[in-house]
Amino acid sequence: MEVAFPVIDLSKINGEERGATMDMIKDACENWGFFELTNHGISHELMDTVEKLTKEHYKKCMEDRFKEMVTSKGLEVVQSEITDMDWESTFFLRHLPESNLYEIPDLEYDYRKVMKQFAVELEKLAEKLLDILCENLGLEQGSLKKVFYGSKGPTFGTKVSNYPPCPKPDLIKGLRAHTDAGGIILLFQDDKVSGLQLLKDDQWIDVPPLKHSIVINLGDQLEVITNGKYKSVMHRVLAQTDGTRMSIASFYNPGSDAVIYPAPALVDKEAEKPIAYPKFVFEDYMKVYPALKFEDKEPRFEAMKTMESIVSLGPTATV
Repeated sequence: MEVAFPVIDLSKINGEERGATMDMIKDACENWGFFELTNHGISHELMDTVEKLTKEHYKKCMEDRFKEMVTSKGLEVVQSEITDMDWESTFFLRHLPESNLYEIPDLEYDYRKVMKQFAVELEKLAEKLLDILCENLGLEQGSLKKVFYGSKGPTFGTKVSNYPPCPKPDLIKGLRAHTDAGGIILLFQDDKVSGLQLLKDDQWIDVPPLKHSIVINLGDQLEVITNGKYKSVMHRVLAQTDGTRMSIASFYNPGSDAVIYPAPALVDKEAEKPIAYPKFVFEDYMKVYPALKFEDKEPRFEAMKTMESIVSLGPTATV
């Protein structure tokens, strides 16, 4: 029997269904690593504007560039699987600690303005979710946010992607399977063109495209902090033959100098192997991640363990 992907109405967290809603989020974090939020507090009007301007920007500034790249690499006629690239057109916006929104070329004034507004709303939602996770985990309120802050505040950025129609979707992935390196990821995805899948119990499961929803998934850092109670999960994007899929993924991550390690409250003191994860500085993890992104996450954690044994970490923020 196929289990339904968890879709959670966040507005119910303020009423008599609070307990049930918290339980649904807890179950999604423990068993899925993903869930989809409706009534999350971000205005539909703002989301519609973001979508409209993102799609216009792609058409105007990025579509031809993508087609040229496809032609130059001969990708329309490939005969065997491509394993070293993705069928996507992307650009990155950084919001925290400093924004680069006004340094990105080709962005119209209205688009910059609306993306800035959207980032503020997403940041609030990310911090609200961290507090919900604290409550579900039995951690002190605000402790996850505190860990993420390090000394300079969190890092927060957005990857704006478009996945154009692909002539060989069986040979080229939209985005190859990976887990996300960071903390909590908030995705505003196309509600018409699907393609996002996650791996659960060795099966690839579709993340349903729902209008005005925000898809949440957990990154590697939350797996470490929760000592494996919550897991970051492999996911991928399948290329499609019809339609261009929009994906706006915002990553609320620890600050570069944040020290990440299992929260003492979540370590089983009695167990044979109480601490399953290393202690490291987030910036060091991000140095290792790009080369190992499309592989299992365990070697990344192993690399941090090796580093841990040779680096003496200074004063740490405790959970």
